[in-house]
Amino acid sequence: MRDSLPRLFYGVGLALMAGWILVLARPIILPVMASIVVAYVVLGMVELVERIPGLRRLPAALRYGLAVAACLAGVALILWLIVTNFGQVATLMPRYQEQLLAMIQRGAIGLGIDDEPNWETLRRDVLQHINMQRVVLASAASVASIVGSFTVVLIYAGFLLAEKGAFANKIALLSDEPAKVAQIQALIRDINSRIGTYLVMKTLVNIMLGVSSYAILRGFGIEFAAFWALLIGLFNYVPYFGGIVGVALPTLLAILQFGDFWQVFVFVLAMCVPQVALGNFIEPWLMGKSLNLSPFVILVGLVSWMSMWGIAGAILSVPIMAILVIIFSEFESTRPIAVLLSKKGEIE
Repeated sequence: MRDSLPRLFYGVGLALMAGWILVLARPIILPVMASIVVAYVVLGMVELVERIPGLRRLPAALRYGLAVAACLAGVALILWLIVTNFGQVATLMPRYQEQLLAMIQRGAIGLGIDDEPNWETLRRDVLQHINMQRVVLASAASVASIVGSFTVVLIYAGFLLAEKGAFANKIALLSDEPAKVAQIQALIRDINSRIGTYLVMKTLVNIMLGVSSYAILRGFGIEFAAFWALLIGLFNYVPYFGGIVGVALPTLLAILQFGDFWQVFVFVLAMCVPQVALGNFIEPWLMGKSLNLSPFVILVGLVSWMSMWGIAGAILSVPIMAILVIIFSEFESTRPIAVLLSKKGEIE
């Protein structure tokens, strides 16, 4: 009992210190973590190619080349959609303003407001507080920042993949005791297997979700269908709330486009179909037992990492928490923490 209290005190202090460092060093740590995720996706895709009967005989260099090419094509598609849609939104902004004004006017009539609003009154009461030039410049700066961040992440991931061959030798030289080296190697293999499987399968699910959502968006005639489908796939990495946000964003545009309650209602129902089908049936079947996390821990981890790193933290929260559980389970002093964080208290 005497030893447990100081240990608890030191543990809490270490956790607070680590959290402070993670917030303070966010510009440095976040691209590194994102590059590790990209490297895991590439390695997982290579393993997936190896399982396909017709492709397992391909040389290792060609398999890696195909995986890297697929990732680069995905990143290029994301950047292209962001840049092109930013210009299209700026072009269509006057039309959206007129549609928004028409909706406000219909609402004012329905509420029995005598003074029907127009753009002059809206500009006087609301828009005069918004500097549109500053908003446009801030949006352009955000797009440039996103492009720069993607570039840095890809460079880091490239260096990580290039050093993969030497990493095993570094692990072997960490200790003179073979038992400790074997324990570290087993720990890394476990992390690679679980996290790699989760990221690859989650990416496949998100691609299926994006494609099915794109078909629905195109069927309803929603503008920027490809861009919305991309956002839906990306937000699906965020547990629990990602799907809700992914459906809500194109719904706002559908309200402006349609202006009809029942048409928007049918659109929302249609958008929910792939979310429910993939989230409740396909994804659990593909994931299997790749992760061993309590739903409550996932929720708390989501809030914690999002508060430190924003949307990027929300996307990375599940892999980070899974890695912590695996590491904690390997040491006797932290094994009880791993049991509490696990789904059913069972630690392999």
